[in-house]
Amino acid sequence: MSTLPPLPYESPATARDLEIMREQLGRDMRGVVSIARRCGCGRPAVVRTAPRLEDGTPFPTSLYLTLPWLTLELSRLEATGLMAELTERLAQEPALAAAYRTAHERYLARREEVGEAEEVRHVSAGGMPTRVKCLHALAGQALAEGEGVNPIADEVLPGIDGAVPELRCRCTEVEGSGAAAPAAGTEER
Repeated sequence: MSTLPPLPYESPATARDLEIMREQLGRDMRGVVSIARRCGCGRPAVVRTAPRLEDGTPFPTSLYLTLPWLTLELSRLEATGLMAELTERLAQEPALAAAYRTAHERYLARREEVGEAEEVRHVSAGGMPTRVKCLHALAGQALAEGEGVNPIADEVLPGIDGAVPELRCRCTEVEGSGAAAPAAGTEER
């Protein structure tokens, strides 16, 4: 049983959410448990997934970023070499490394709330706990959990217009982002 507080933005995934995620990703999202965070317009931004997919495949990324505009912004940052710089800082800054390890441990505990997959039991996401490998995964955790959980994402996200403190809608800036989605609370349940 988890002792973590509930995810602050979590809501059930609707059939419309699944359609929007298909538009966002260009494929069906598998293993959906809930929507861990929504864009300001109500579209899924971070989906919570089971650690084992329907076909039995282990899936360690339990907080999966689906929001196209933010995915694009994070990909641009990754292309600058930022991940190598952040990984170097983890080696040089003990306090940052300790906070990042704590984020890793929380990721594992959060995933255990929805199931287990022995093959990925000690694998979190994004390179945690020793390196920065995927900003998308770290942002997914930070957006789902809130500020103060993932120190790397807490540094990166403020540099992206509209990412924090509230996730502002920029969905119409990216083709295929599910722009026809209804506002939060207006979709059929």
